[in-house]
Amino acid sequence: MMNIWSSTFLLLCGVALLSPEREQPAGPEQPAFGPGGADYTHAAVTFSDHARRADGFWLFEPASPVPQQAPVVVFHHGYGAINPMIYGAWIRHLVRQGNIVIYPRYQKNLFSPGSKHFVPNAVKGIQSALRLLSEEAGHVRPDTNALFMAGHSYGGAITANIAARYTELGLPRPQGVLLCAPGTGPLKGGLLESYHTIDPQTRLGIIVSVNDYVVGEELGRMVYQTATQTPFRFLMRQFPDEHGAPALTAGHNECYALDADLDGGVNNLSLKRAERVAQENASDYFGYWKMLDAMMACSLRGEHCELAKGCGAEAAYMGQWSDGHPVQPMEVWVPEDTVAWQGALNP
Repeated sequence: MMNIWSSTFLLLCGVALLSPEREQPAGPEQPAFGPGGADYTHAAVTFSDHARRADGFWLFEPASPVPQQAPVVVFHHGYGAINPMIYGAWIRHLVRQGNIVIYPRYQKNLFSPGSKHFVPNAVKGIQSALRLLSEEAGHVRPDTNALFMAGHSYGGAITANIAARYTELGLPRPQGVLLCAPGTGPLKGGLLESYHTIDPQTRLGIIVSVNDYVVGEELGRMVYQTATQTPFRFLMRQFPDEHGAPALTAGHNECYALDADLDGGVNNLSLKRAERVAQENASDYFGYWKMLDAMMACSLRGEHCELAKGCGAEAAYMGQWSDGHPVQPMEVWVPEDTVAWQGALNP
């Protein structure tokens, strides 16, 4: 029944003519091509489970067709978000582009082990995965000269730690790393005092959200400010937008995007929370997915390099609602200036 208090109505010849309620605009769709887009070269994903132990891992490899060799993306989940299905849509996006995804478990459960073991567990998982891919039949061979990393929340802290210490940890140099709402809360086991040892040739991207009340922006800003050896770095800040429905939020878990087909079998409180809050939307297509894709395209093919640096309006752009209204852009910082693009709409 229409709410007459919120509707305009006219009485004409004794007949009430009610104006229809305005339909809210829908959110942006995934682009057809380009960074964040759906121009996939592989139709399927091969999923294998090697994650029984805390230092284990899940593997996702491109199929249909199966390549002989592929770049590698190491994806570090947030604290407790152990099940890869929580980030499954992003993982599937990366694999269908032709990349191997290694997903270290690094935690047994929400309580074990302690945070000082997270980085060693993740490193062992990566090493074991690379060895398996290189030596066992039936797997896509990893191109260790094309290794990238992404991490959410505590996984962002782990990713930054490894990027700063990859030589001593016995890992290949990451060509690029993307930190998504990085932070550790009270568990400090994965933190460094400074990230100045991140290699000058490593591309570094950091995305934080204005309403992140879980870890805030502190670690993201600190990594950006101390990783001074690399000129290839950006810090982005995402904002909410309620112009359409569903509204775009700007909290801690914006990179959650479920895919039940990539269920790793870990059913805990983090999964239940993800099932309530996860959305695949503009934050993915025009934020996390776009920027990691651009960093990879620049490093591997020399494409989209200005975007990969976080420069210009394309980096800040977050798509359009179905009525053509632009989504609230990002705010972006790069080393060349204080604010590369001020993500605020004109009133």
